[in-house]
Amino acid sequence: MKKIITLISAALLLSTVSTGSVFAFTDLDATEKEPIMMLKEKGIVDGVDSTHFAPRRPISYAQSVSLLVKGLNLNLDTMRFIKKPEASDYFTNVPNDAWYAEAFIIAHLNGLNIPKNVDPSATITREQYADLLIHAMDKKGTFPVILMYIGFADEDQIDKAYINSMQLLYLHKIAKTEEKRMAYPKREMTRGEAAVWVSHTIQFLKAHSVNLTNPQQDEVTVAVDSINADLNKITLSRGITPNPGYGIKIEGIRFQTDGTAQIQYSLTEPQPGMMYPQVVTESKAETFLSSKYKPIAVNVTGAAAESSVSSSPNPSIIVPTEQ
Repeated sequence: MKKIITLISAALLLSTVSTGSVFAFTDLDATEKEPIMMLKEKGIVDGVDSTHFAPRRPISYAQSVSLLVKGLNLNLDTMRFIKKPEASDYFTNVPNDAWYAEAFIIAHLNGLNIPKNVDPSATITREQYADLLIHAMDKKGTFPVILMYIGFADEDQIDKAYINSMQLLYLHKIAKTEEKRMAYPKREMTRGEAAVWVSHTIQFLKAHSVNLTNPQQDEVTVAVDSINADLNKITLSRGITPNPGYGIKIEGIRFQTDGTAQIQYSLTEPQPGMMYPQVVTESKAETFLSSKYKPIAVNVTGAAAESSVSSSPNPSIIVPTEQ
């Protein structure tokens, strides 16, 4: 009986080891295997079945957006909403109950340039995908780039709106130029190529010490300096930043009946395509406030800043300055 149990256990173990190779995609070429399997191990991509990834199939807009959001860990963690955002708030053809609806919301609110009337089931071109990918990268930081122009043999086919993204795609070596230096901007993106680009982007971000699982949160500190018995200088600082593209602006002050004053501020990020000097600087903004009030910083980034309203008979004069 023990021998039978031993044989059965050995057979099960052999079966388990053997099935491990079943989950490796068998339809990937040599340049695709490592980057795509890395994504699979991270749970970012799946195959059409256990052994096939179908890398030559066109990828849809919905699949592309979902891949970029998941692969680069875009989220809404630092955003606050009056009501839960829905896809129909931003897109005319994205159903609120679609499996990809949340990805479209996250992508839109993270600044990805997706047309309002986009057809999620439509295929996406290489230049469109490149533009979404570069904008997604911009949310992770500002990266050094060689100041040179890559001349493509078919650059006259690249839409002017996507020229900068196509340049950065190759300058960051996320995509590689062929011997003929063809960019193929209007060609349909495939599942394999889309996954490889995302995998290369993750490696690029890792090399530049960007943590995709725990993105750095913007923390704003409040400093109070007394000017005189009646007036304080309030300084909001988001700390030391790698370049002047990271800004902070005081939008207004709302006085509360509990003796607090909400210092409403917004944050700005480096603009895509802009070159900033790589000089560390402190990003801060200042205003003045009656010493009667306790300042509280409130982030209104992405929202319409409320005007300063005071219930006090002697409201403070707001004179915001930026640095």
